[in-house]
Amino acid sequence: MRPLRLRAGWALPVDAPPIQHAAVLIGADGHIVAAGPDSEVPAPGGADLEDLGPAILIPGFVNTHTHLELTGFEEHVPGSLRPDRLPHASLGAGAMTAMREPSFRDWILNIRAIKARRSPEEFLQAARRGVRDCWSAGITTIADTGDSGSVIQALAELGGSGICYQEVFGPDPAQCSESMTGLEAAVSRLSAFAGGRIRLGVSPHAPYTVSGPLYAAAAAWAVARGLPMAVHVAESREESEFVTHCRGPFAEAWARRGIPLLDHESHQSPTPNPQSPVEWLDSHGVLGPATLCIHAIQLSTADIALLARGNVPLAHCPLSNARHRHGAAPLAALRQAGIRVGLGT
Repeated sequence: MRPLRLRAGWALPVDAPPIQHAAVLIGADGHIVAAGPDSEVPAPGGADLEDLGPAILIPGFVNTHTHLELTGFEEHVPGSLRPDRLPHASLGAGAMTAMREPSFRDWILNIRAIKARRSPEEFLQAARRGVRDCWSAGITTIADTGDSGSVIQALAELGGSGICYQEVFGPDPAQCSESMTGLEAAVSRLSAFAGGRIRLGVSPHAPYTVSGPLYAAAAAWAVARGLPMAVHVAESREESEFVTHCRGPFAEAWARRGIPLLDHESHQSPTPNPQSPVEWLDSHGVLGPATLCIHAIQLSTADIALLARGNVPLAHCPLSNARHRHGAAPLAALRQAGIRVGLGT
């Protein structure tokens, strides 16, 4: 690639004041060499020069939560919006453009059924399309969660940027060893795609799909290897009801499968001591500066204080939250507490 010099009416560096009559020089390696007033940015020989007129130059956006392996699901999930009617913010992540269905758990089961019908090649094709959808919306870096491994491969092939969290599931404590073996094998296999602007992480999925022992094991394993984590937490009222009171549709599903209910004091002592989903994750060593908490809608004042003390970052997903009718995250309180919040789909 040849060096590229862009000139525009404005540049918004984000970490500095806006620049009028601006220019940006991009080196042959794709990295920004200089940004500033047009009169001060070099124009080396051999560089391509492009004048964008009154346009505004801005850094690429970061999407802090995607499921790009699910791109195209909106074409198969009953009741979902057609892709041509979705806002660009959906980024092709069909699962995150959820339709108004009566049950969050039913929606999840529907997604699982569609995933079961997809081949590895179809997941990879979906991931490639999802990455390109992101780029077309001005998003150049993603934080993706999934279990097919397709997104990190697509990023590597296309020269993308981001972090891919490999999901692990296992609601029954008896599955812990098997789940960890699968996670370790997947991370080992996918490590070949990591490097440069692409990182690999792990994601014990959610409190209704992961047991306490598996959360603890995955967290300890990730910390020992310096891998970041991501978890879906405090997303739905059903999740909070399940974790805190062991009732509701998730508890009923676990009971039908003979899975022991969650392992905290409220279910082992005649004196209940209910925990919120955030508190329950913290009791298993999950939370910390390298753990991204996704959604985080159903939060108490104590939850927010706990997240702030642990310097835990959050992915705020307003489109998904609204479509699932989960409510609104306490964004003002989170920001006031000094918690790092990024936007995701």
